[in-house]
Amino acid sequence: MIGRLTLCLLGLCGGLVAQESGADETRVTKNVATPLTLPGAETFVYHDVAPEPMRLHVFKPKGWSATDTRPAWIHFFGGGFVNGTPLQSAGMGRNAAKLGMVGVAVDYRVKNRHGTDASKCVADARAALHWVQTHAAELGIDPARVVVSGSSAGGHLALWTAITATPWGSDPAEAPLAKPAALILISPAADTSEVAGQRAERFAGHGTALSPQQHLDDMMPPVLLFHGDADQVVPYRYAVALDQQLRATGNDCTFITIPGGGHGLTSAEWKKRANDLMTAFLSRLKILPVEMRR
Repeated sequence: MIGRLTLCLLGLCGGLVAQESGADETRVTKNVATPLTLPGAETFVYHDVAPEPMRLHVFKPKGWSATDTRPAWIHFFGGGFVNGTPLQSAGMGRNAAKLGMVGVAVDYRVKNRHGTDASKCVADARAALHWVQTHAAELGIDPARVVVSGSSAGGHLALWTAITATPWGSDPAEAPLAKPAALILISPAADTSEVAGQRAERFAGHGTALSPQQHLDDMMPPVLLFHGDADQVVPYRYAVALDQQLRATGNDCTFITIPGGGHGLTSAEWKKRANDLMTAFLSRLKILPVEMRR
């Protein structure tokens, strides 16, 4: 049952939600270094683009073999499309590996490090899932059991990995081969349209064209959605609208309201609760390895 978890799973999980709160920084932070590797991960170039190739960092579980067909968990960090690095996703990747999954912390182009607009974030996100799916065999991954999550701006990107239409600025040849098996969204910036949304100016004049809220497929993957009802960065009403739209087309959306919560999972209590809910959600969908669902 969602929200209930055995002590065994809690101990093994070790905290899926590490330190990333999904903070959406509106001020560009200059001179931020790009981590080319992450401790405990194997690094791959997945998108050979300017001004530098984009990398993703793969955390393999204990006992991993190239002949495996394990579930995978891809996470996109937050930062308002202008800030952030994959260091923010490392905790999620490591703890996915503790669950027997292959964890993937993705880097993508952001303004502070690359001088790019937010359309490049979307293009990179879709290319990242495409790369993981096309390299599933060498990564020991079951391409039908790839979970995608994201915090804040990362939630926007996670949604775009599940939308069939190729967005403005992305290459159709780099589109995901299939939808993710599930989406986990933390305070997602789902609406960037010029009329009703936020931060449209960051998308090179294409805020609506690159707003996932306006381009959701009728059938989306199952969604686990977290949002604080006191969020001042991405207001709660955007999550309500996303949940309503998903449900209106018959989709599976588990919407978790964090009473008094701000942007992201900022309290120790809600990090623990979110861990429980995420693991139970993946267990319900039979995405976790069989031994983890007992």
